[in-house]
Amino acid sequence: MTLHGKHDGETTPGTFAEGVLLGLLIGEGHFGGDGRQAQVTLRMHTNRERLFAWLVATFPGGRLYGPYHHGGRSYFQWMARGEFLRERLIPLLARHLSDDLDPQAHARFRAMRERYGV
Repeated sequence: MTLHGKHDGETTPGTFAEGVLLGLLIGEGHFGGDGRQAQVTLRMHTNRERLFAWLVATFPGGRLYGPYHHGGRSYFQWMARGEFLRERLIPLLARHLSDDLDPQAHARFRAMRERYGV
């Protein structure tokens, strides 16, 4: 397994990469939407640029925006929507994000799924 959680010849992220993503989303993620479609957002300071570059390379279905600078803050924002969210991220979260693991993140994830029917 490489640092990116991939084995030679494997094209999907491995358990290490998925674990890192889950940890980031549980700790820093937002589960919501724009009123029309569900989205998962991860916003962190620009000093996390390398982590965001890894995230984009490892999970190419998400999109990176920024850097943004306003209100005395500088940050990047990674978003998961559409097919990537429905086909990859929601099943991953549904398998691993439980009320026992993190009640607050689980409640936000469940509310997003209910509101947007995903």
